[in-house]
Amino acid sequence: MELKDKLVSSFLAFENTVDVDAPVHDIRSNAIKIFEEKGFPSKKEEAWKYTSLNSVLKHDYSIFPKEENALEFKDVKKYFIYDLDTYKIVFIDGKYSSHLSETTHDKIDVCLMSSALDHVKYKPVIEAYFNKIAPKDGLTSLNTAFSKEGAYIHISKNIQADKPIQIIHFSTGKESAQMLQPRNLIVVGENSHVQIIERHQSLTDNPVLTNSVTEIYADKSAFVDCYKIQNDNQNASLIDNTFIEQHAKSVASVHTFAFGGNITRNNLNFYQKGEGIDSILNGVTIIEGKQHVDHNTLVHHTEPNCESHQDYKGIFDEKATGVFNGKIIVNKEAQKTNAFQSNNNILLSDKATINSKPQLEIFADDVKCSHGCTIGQLDENALFYMKSRGIGEKEARALLMYAFANNVLESVKIPQLKTRINKLIANKLGVNIGFDL
Repeated sequence: MELKDKLVSSFLAFENTVDVDAPVHDIRSNAIKIFEEKGFPSKKEEAWKYTSLNSVLKHDYSIFPKEENALEFKDVKKYFIYDLDTYKIVFIDGKYSSHLSETTHDKIDVCLMSSALDHVKYKPVIEAYFNKIAPKDGLTSLNTAFSKEGAYIHISKNIQADKPIQIIHFSTGKESAQMLQPRNLIVVGENSHVQIIERHQSLTDNPVLTNSVTEIYADKSAFVDCYKIQNDNQNASLIDNTFIEQHAKSVASVHTFAFGGNITRNNLNFYQKGEGIDSILNGVTIIEGKQHVDHNTLVHHTEPNCESHQDYKGIFDEKATGVFNGKIIVNKEAQKTNAFQSNNNILLSDKATINSKPQLEIFADDVKCSHGCTIGQLDENALFYMKSRGIGEKEARALLMYAFANNVLESVKIPQLKTRINKLIANKLGVNIGFDL
């Protein structure tokens, strides 16, 4: 049985595990119909032209997480930003891990999606925000149909979260192949602040496919700062769908650090719904072997006096493949827009590939918009200069690549995380500083 048919036939069994009287029952039912109609994306679709899911869809995935396979903190400590005091929402094989987590309902809600979907206390927020900006495509609808567990974060008006929030998903290999579909909802009220660090980490060589959906709402003058660490093993594939709606004078940023995994696809969409908005999208990709990372971004400017800044850097070695498909849309009403988009790449092997397609669709006439991409090799003159100063070739090459990627980190606002990512980049590039994440 093909995976699509297995998922559709499994939906009735899934419904027996959730409350059919919950507010999202009809949403789930409609979503599975959409997925049945549209299925998984193929390379025939323009947005998926350079990324095929065929190799990861062939496995016989376990659909429903079973009992938690307990993990000890000492065994997974290195995957946390453990030198930083944070709230933590941790899942093991799709199940909530209470002993690894630290949630709260003190001034802010940092808890489970399953509780929010089923509890009357959260009904107003769920009805107002759940599944409102996620598009009705096949993958997102599939996640919506099976939406049950994930992170629920709600910060009311005029509150600054007292510490960052870590969301971590572990897969242990208890199943021969496993599919996970976490669903996150993050609602940040007017003039409120939050920082979020997200990671999906496989602890097994068994195939793992994660189809994640996150909806983020930033109200007026809100500040949302998100970081995605993608450093998984060779048999783990991730489809990360993140949709952000911003209102007047809000600032939202997403930093994506893609260093590992089999196939990684990041769908990141920003929708601006007011004036004075700033949207920030930064990314660093460093991969090798036959790894594949695809960044698909959208920033939609609909009103005047807004900004967006995109800066993606990629380093590709051996037979690795990178894709950047970035689009900026500026509506006719969005005068005085300032939109910047850059994608710069280094190929370290003649067998590595990058497909870059920056796009602008501008319908306003009083704007400052720019986009561009570069693809090349290391600067031989700079390499020669460093070698002439007594630096070994391996070290010189690593330092040049490190400098190329490092400037994206300038906007990382959590010092402990910045240190960890700096060292992780250095390790990926062969600079031995004795640190492993």
